[in-house]
Amino acid sequence: MSNEKKRNGITRREALGRAVLGGAGLALAGGLTRPVWAQAATPKDARPAGKAKALIQIWMWGGPSQIDMFDPKPDAGRDWNGSLAPAIDTNVDGIQINAALPLLAGHADKYAIVRSMTHGVMGHETAAYITLTGHTPGGGQRIVYPSVGSVVGKMRGYDYGYQNEIPPYVVLTSPLGRFSEVGFLGLKYKPFVTGGDPNASRFAVEGIVARGITDERQRKRRDLLHELDTLGRAMPDDPRFKKLDETEKKAYEMILGDAGKVFDLSQEKDEVRQKYGRNKFGQSCLAARRLVEQGVPCVAINYGGWDTHKKHFESMTRKLPEFDRGLATLLEDLSQRGLLDQTIVWCGGEFGRGPKVQWQEPWNGGRSHWGHCYSHVLAGGGFKGGEVLGASDEKAAYVAERPVHPRELIASIYANLGIDPAGKMSNPRGLDLTVLPPAKDAESSGTRLKEIMKA
Repeated sequence: MSNEKKRNGITRREALGRAVLGGAGLALAGGLTRPVWAQAATPKDARPAGKAKALIQIWMWGGPSQIDMFDPKPDAGRDWNGSLAPAIDTNVDGIQINAALPLLAGHADKYAIVRSMTHGVMGHETAAYITLTGHTPGGGQRIVYPSVGSVVGKMRGYDYGYQNEIPPYVVLTSPLGRFSEVGFLGLKYKPFVTGGDPNASRFAVEGIVARGITDERQRKRRDLLHELDTLGRAMPDDPRFKKLDETEKKAYEMILGDAGKVFDLSQEKDEVRQKYGRNKFGQSCLAARRLVEQGVPCVAINYGGWDTHKKHFESMTRKLPEFDRGLATLLEDLSQRGLLDQTIVWCGGEFGRGPKVQWQEPWNGGRSHWGHCYSHVLAGGGFKGGEVLGASDEKAAYVAERPVHPRELIASIYANLGIDPAGKMSNPRGLDLTVLPPAKDAESSGTRLKEIMKA
């Protein structure tokens, strides 16, 4: 007998083989199909009519400060400006932004600033839900609406025969909110969250790149599975095994084939990577560009670190140069590649920061939550560049002109993507729901941001 010891009458190799076959039997009994994100939708006659084909969302979780970025008030005084008082001119006459963003000042012709965002909510969870969905929680129906990303993944992806191996909604690198982004839509429309760090020597994308496992070792693992799959080889024409083979082929196309290479940033020239910034945010911006270039309709970057209750200015010394370089390079790169006109770049958080600095202990120069007035930025994909919509008061504390609610901003994004904000939204409960709720009296200034939308 060989060195393999028998236990209960079978060898170790036989036990492994039986385990694999047993797994195959369970898969057949359960009707295993392709992963939900890889299932083809019923093709439609035409894609939605819209100026944009894709959305890149830069989600600044925690709430970035409006006065320290896109709504400077250089004469407000130290208790409002701290060490970030100066403003600088941009390449668009009459528009100034904070002097901490010199690179973005050179690209103001590419983006519009909304300086009058408002919802009045001061809690992260509720503010994030409103900003990411356009819906207000509650209302008696007790349902969770899907985020913008899941809606775009559905209506610009699956509902129109999306065939890309990469899911239509990708999040770099961790989930955006403290609620289920997919809402009532179901697992098929969940975002594909990459995990990992795109600035690492190898971007370890969940389910595609395993830490410490080389491509060669992955191939050997696949070959071993094939050797052990005696049942599959014995029934080559069984449609259930064909489905399993298709699932495996799709999975390995992502792991070892061309599809997964979109996440391999080492394919970019070093000077390109340096220009974006060799940090997690900069390389996430580069990954986002590569993804929309490959036809992915929605990419979100979860860019945290803006919840600066304490030592705000110390944090901004690190954050603002990183943000400035990453976003400015993304806008420039998209423009030079002819992608900006068909790609919306949406940047902002769930609210802003308290305009008055909290110098006392324990905050030591911090800024609080602030939902009364804050800023978002929109670029490309049917939005005008070199524009400012709305205005705040002299301290960037309250809206002075043209209040803009998250619902209006999201409706404008949807419209530019060819998604009808008033269209029906299918749901498992059979409720009569629309993509966005009807405008309320507080939003009577408009249902879309027509001032900054191209005709």
